[in-house]
Amino acid sequence: MTDVPVESATVARPPACEGLTPAEEEELRTELAKVEEEIGTLRQVLAAKERHCGELKRKLGLTPFDGLKQNLSKSWHDVQVSNAYMKTSEKLGEWNEKVTQSDLYHSASSTLEDWNEKLTQSEAYKKTQETLSQAGQKTSAALSNVGSAISRKFGDMRNSATFKSFEDRVGTIKSRVVGSRENSTDGLHSTTGVGDKPPQDNASF
Repeated sequence: MTDVPVESATVARPPACEGLTPAEEEELRTELAKVEEEIGTLRQVLAAKERHCGELKRKLGLTPFDGLKQNLSKSWHDVQVSNAYMKTSEKLGEWNEKVTQSDLYHSASSTLEDWNEKLTQSEAYKKTQETLSQAGQKTSAALSNVGSAISRKFGDMRNSATFKSFEDRVGTIKSRVVGSRENSTDGLHSTTGVGDKPPQDNASF
C-alpha cells in the first residue's frame, strides 16, 4: 500500500499587506468578520421587511404594475424638477422664440401661404374638385336607381299571376287546415256532450 498524503487541516491564510504587524493583521481580520456578520444580519432583516411589504401591498390590493407606475411617476417628477430639465426647457423656449422671430421663418411661412393660395385658385384644382363632386352625385344617383329598380321588381313579382296563384294555394291549404281542426274539435264535443246519459239503476227497493 502506498501512503496517501493528508492535507493539512489548517487553511493557509493569504499573505497580509506589507508593513502590518501580526497584531494589526489580527485586528483587521476580526473587524472584517464582524462587518461580514453585520451584512448578513442586515440582509436577513431586509428580506423580512420586503416580505412584510409584499403582504401589506397584497392586502391593500396593490399590484406590481401599480408600484411600477408609481415609481415611473416619481422618476418623471424628479426629472421635471431637476436643474438639467429646467435648463433644457429654457433653452428650447429660447430657440423656439428665435426661430419663430427669424426672417427665414417668416419668409418660409409667406411662401407656403402663397403656394396654398395659388394651388386653390388654379384651374387644375378647381377641375379636380368638380370631378370629385360629379362622381359623388353620379354614385348617389346610381344607388338610388338600383333601390328603385329592386322595389319595382318586388312589386311586379307580387302582381304576377304566378305569385297570386301561389297565394291562392296557400290560402286554400290554410282554410283546409283550419276547417279540419274545427271539425275535430266539434267531434270531441259531441262524444262528451249531453246526449250521453249515465246508465240508470232500475233496481226497485
